[in-house]
Amino acid sequence: MTTPALAIDAQQLVRTFAVEGREIRALDGVDLQVKRGEFVAVVGRSGAGKSTLLNLIGALDRGYTGHLQVLGQSLRDLPDRALSQFRNQQIGFVFQAFNLLPGLSVGENVMLPASFGAKLDPSEVRRRAENLLKELGLGDRFGQLPSQMSGGERQRVAIARALLLAPPLLVCDEPTGSLDGLTTQQILGILKDTRDRHGTALVIVTHDPAVAATADRTVVLDRGRILKQDVDLQAGAA
Repeated sequence: MTTPALAIDAQQLVRTFAVEGREIRALDGVDLQVKRGEFVAVVGRSGAGKSTLLNLIGALDRGYTGHLQVLGQSLRDLPDRALSQFRNQQIGFVFQAFNLLPGLSVGENVMLPASFGAKLDPSEVRRRAENLLKELGLGDRFGQLPSQMSGGERQRVAIARALLLAPPLLVCDEPTGSLDGLTTQQILGILKDTRDRHGTALVIVTHDPAVAATADRTVVLDRGRILKQDVDLQAGAA
């Protein structure tokens, strides 16, 4: 089977929501192609449709019209169970709100994706989790609970969890929003190293011009439409 060159192929993507009896178009005819191994930053004002776009390409929402293929797969064609398995094994998602399970330890949260059908030996799963936490400066926090950590530390745990299975697509919603400048650069280095080693496509929503400036390409969203692509990074992030 030939591996598709595009990680994301969206054409005329539309997502509408009903708000107080009115139809709101959160995305309005979006065309976006992202190659395997490409790092794309998505910028725009609050309410521009950035998180809606991430939810669609991250296989969290199928209520769209238009064409969307992720890693060569039409998400609308998958039954719910197959979609969940595809999302877990093929897409790493870093949520702005972390989405860590409070009753699980840091290590258990990081290892969680491997519990949904990944064919890995438990010792290998633990080794990966320990190594990722060490790279992220949390090597001594494996057994702690998320409630014992700062917001920035929890964000790093969420990033480790997304990287556990080395997915071919990594989708991140403000992954460095809770981090200081030094840690931000460290995280970006780890994400780009993952891209270089595994050919992972990175799609990152950010308000940080310094983060956008490290991307291969910047996409500017406004009112559900793409205004610019391949723009001057500093201008696009403004």
